[in-house]
Amino acid sequence: MAKPISWLQRARHDWLPVAVVLLSVVLIWYVAAWALNAPGAIERVLDAEAGYTRMQLFEATMTMERPLMPAPHQVAMDFYESLTEWPVDSPRNLIYHVLVTGQSTLLGFVMGTALGLLLSVLIVHSRTLDKALLPWIVASQTVPVLAIAPIVLVILGTLGFSGTAPKAVIAMYLCFFPVTVAMVQGLRSPQKIETEMMHTYAATRWQSLWLLRLPAALPFLFPALRVGVAAGLVGAMVAELPTGAQAGLGARLLTGSYYGQTTQIWSALVMSALLGLALTSAVALIERMVLRSRGAV
Repeated sequence: MAKPISWLQRARHDWLPVAVVLLSVVLIWYVAAWALNAPGAIERVLDAEAGYTRMQLFEATMTMERPLMPAPHQVAMDFYESLTEWPVDSPRNLIYHVLVTGQSTLLGFVMGTALGLLLSVLIVHSRTLDKALLPWIVASQTVPVLAIAPIVLVILGTLGFSGTAPKAVIAMYLCFFPVTVAMVQGLRSPQKIETEMMHTYAATRWQSLWLLRLPAALPFLFPALRVGVAAGLVGAMVAELPTGAQAGLGARLLTGSYYGQTTQIWSALVMSALLGLALTSAVALIERMVLRSRGAV
């Protein structure tokens, strides 16, 4: 009988590679911060005429007020101070910006998923729409979102839409594509013998869709949803840039670039990465629950 795996062995197997990669990234980050900040530290902090040691140069590069590349501990300190020294409803708190961007992302994700599902069903059940829609759907993703965002925001603004809705539309634009492509493949995945069996039982198209095609497409849907929610986050942040928004992670990046606060920019980037990780993890959890309820895992 096989010996059960202990929690220490499981943690070593699951987390050790992640820890090694994380430590490697932090080390490379420190080296890059030292190399990029050294010229500025020599010019603005140290006295070149009096001379300085390598340790003094290293300390100067790690403690600059406005470094070219902040060190990891500077980003961590700014991150911590933002979360603890300001109330959640303050624009100086990163949670405030997370809530704004997260709202646009989730709304755009829901809209993009619904649009992707609708388009995939239409494409699978109509050869005309397959030939008419699918090439344009693929072509839509060749246009950079930075070019699309200002146009969409201006048009929706003239129609009276402001706030979350225009940003959600940009997020939807990036979300619907992976869902559409994956679901077209998933809805077409049942074998011919399975579709013929549904015809034998005189099942309607709706019954075939609900009982055969949709269950078969679930393994294709959830990976696309993970990609879609991450793309939606990017779209929501990009949509905050052209409008000069006062709230949201994109706005936080914009204000940081205006005032040369590179540490603020990096802490916002770290928070956006954590938000993206949380959203994709939530989709993965829902996937596990759905597939387990269907006996797939």
